[in-house]
Amino acid sequence: MTLDPTLSEWLNLIFRWVHVFAGIMWVGTTYYFTWLDARLTEEEKAVANTGNAAQIWMVHSGGFYVVEKRKVPDLVSRTLHWFRWEAGTTWLSGFALLVLVYYIGGGALVDTDVYDISVGAAIAVGVGTLVGGWVIYDLMMLSPLRKNEQAFAAIAYVMIVGVTYGLTRVFSGRAAYIHIGAMLGTIMAANVWMRILPAQKKMIAAINEGRKPDDALSAQAKLCSKQNTFMAVPVVFIMISNHFPGATYGDRYNWAVLSILILLGWIAAKFIRRA
Repeated sequence: MTLDPTLSEWLNLIFRWVHVFAGIMWVGTTYYFTWLDARLTEEEKAVANTGNAAQIWMVHSGGFYVVEKRKVPDLVSRTLHWFRWEAGTTWLSGFALLVLVYYIGGGALVDTDVYDISVGAAIAVGVGTLVGGWVIYDLMMLSPLRKNEQAFAAIAYVMIVGVTYGLTRVFSGRAAYIHIGAMLGTIMAANVWMRILPAQKKMIAAINEGRKPDDALSAQAKLCSKQNTFMAVPVVFIMISNHFPGATYGDRYNWAVLSILILLGWIAAKFIRRA
């Protein structure tokens, strides 16, 4: 299947525009709330014995803003604002780009010098990587391993390196990089829609029924959101890597380059989270 070159270019431009801008909103919101949570945690410790609520005061544009964190909100008289479509739009536009650039025609997906595979089989491997990545990640999150973040990160990193090496032996270098980014992006979006939002809805339902929200749900949502901040940095790198083929996917050891940069991205995220 092929598309008219002009139509393909316009679709590529539109999807990429939407994808980048939605990603900016999603990552920006994620890191903003991470910053808020860290500052409010500090404030909670400072006012622990005063009986006062922890607050953060900020100045931006033409006004001053105050944010207060509550375990139980006043849902009757307040409008509760959700942040979800940034993630959904980013993933949908990204998958549309994946189909447009790599799956239609398969020219950018398959490199016979790397591995002689049919386009259909390569697409199956690509989609399987996205689905399988989320399933394995989610099973790890449901296991006792989630209670040990260092062990979780170490095992996850080894698995990512293995998938990276495998994909660079099946796809073109550029396609392998993009599929690693798409796999991480799929995990991030699934975290929002399948773990964070359902947990928040259950917490709200408990409040409306006069019950105390389950602290385990809050902890689960917070951990998923935290892990998204770590995955976001290497995902953004992968998004721009196609502009630098000589240093990234075009290198003889492209799998090692990406593996090292993913690790550096995680380290950078640790410092960014503290900023």
